[in-house]
Formats: sequence, C-alpha cells, structure tokens
Amino acid sequence: MFDVTGRDGVCRIFRPDTRWLSTGYDGGESTGNVVYNISVPEGWPETDLDTYVEERLAEAGFADVGPALLTGVDQEHARRARFGPVEVVATAGVSNPAELPVEGLRDGGCENESVGGVADDSSNSDGPQLGTVNVVVGTTRSLAPGALPNLVAVAAEAKAATLLSRCGSPGTTTDAVVAACDPAGETASFSGSATEVGNATRVCVRDAILASLDSRYADRELPTSVAEAAYGVVADEHATVSTVD
Repeated sequence: MFDVTGRDGVCRIFRPDTRWLSTGYDGGESTGNVVYNISVPEGWPETDLDTYVEERLAEAGFADVGPALLTGVDQEHARRARFGPVEVVATAGVSNPAELPVEGLRDGGCENESVGGVADDSSNSDGPQLGTVNVVVGTTRSLAPGALPNLVAVAAEAKAATLLSRCGSPGTTTDAVVAACDPAGETASFSGSATEVGNATRVCVRDAILASLDSRYADRELPTSVAEAAYGVVADEHATVSTVD
C-alpha cells in the first residue's frame, strides 16, 4: 500500500497518484504522491509552519510536496499495520490528553457551569505539546466522495476507543488524521465500520496506535489521566440542551 521512509525525524509516506484528505494544519483534499509526519523538538518555537516544513523536508532530502503532520513523538516510535485493503501508519504520544467526562454528570446536562478545565496553563500556550496521535490511513479502494471523509471519522473513532482503553482519554489536544485512497482502485461507495474498508481501518488504527504507545512508553510512565500528564484539558462544562422544534 504505502512506501514508508524515515529520515532525520521525517517520515515520508509515499503512494503515487493518491487522493489524500488531511485534518492537519495544511489540510484538505488533494491528489499527489506523498504525505509527511514530522517530529518537532521540545520547546519548538516555530509559527511559520510552511517555511519550517519546507526546511525540514529539504534537510531530509525529500523533494516531493504533500500534506504534513507535526508531532512531538520521535519517528522511531512510528508503527505500521496492514489488514485487508487498508494500511495505517501512526505515531502516538499522550502527554497532552483531552478528557471528556461522561460518568457522573447531572441528568440532562443542561446548565452552563464550568467546574474544571485546563490541567496546566502551559497547555494554552502557542507552542506545541510533546504528544499528539497522528494517523495516516490508506486503502487500495477508490472511495466515493462521501466515503473518504467518513474514513477520517472511522479512524478517529478507532483512535478514541483505543486511547480510552489504554490511557483514559479519547485523544490529545493536537491529534490529526490523514485518509487516502487509490482513484484507480476498485470502487467502494461506503467506508463505515461494517464495510470491509471500515472494519480493516478500525483493526489497523488500533494495532498501530497500541504498538506505537508500547514503543514510546517502554521506558517511561504512560499517563492515564490529565492529572498524571504534563499538559492536558478537561471538557467538564455543561451545554444548554433543548428539544428540537
């Protein structure tokens, strides 16, 4: 599916003439040959992301232009998973978890009241946190116009379920997903969880993220809550809920 090359903190994920849909900073839909996952150093101060990415790609010797994801996780912890018509490449770090409490909320959840929030003021800063779960999922199928965006949702659901099980949070404050498909492949009208593509995506996302977490946290403690993490946020406010007229 993918030709994956890692060099100088840059992971190049290559497949010719592929449709990509990225939720990263330079996201959107495009057609091309590559997407990148780039590790950034601790204390990274850059704000001109386009220039920074261009410089990192040049330093690594990669000439192709394509969407880029950024992460505080070293690329040595990137992991690949392949099942059926799907492949996933993922890096996972959870030092900046984003919790969404559900248990214990008052019935109805109808009051606008904040009872918590950010665990550390530094998580509101402009700089990146040393976490992020980046997922690149690709299929050899040619997905219908709605099926490619839906693949992002399927991958995000699988990511959330995996992280909830292992870390107690559905994601971090900086997660991103890239979904890809082969325009020349066999047509698939849908990509939901019950389809071949959707089911394979769930399996691959789970297994790649777990393997990346096992690698990154082999010699350090895996945070299982915002309280244990260096950074993080808790969405424990209440919205105003009403019926639909």
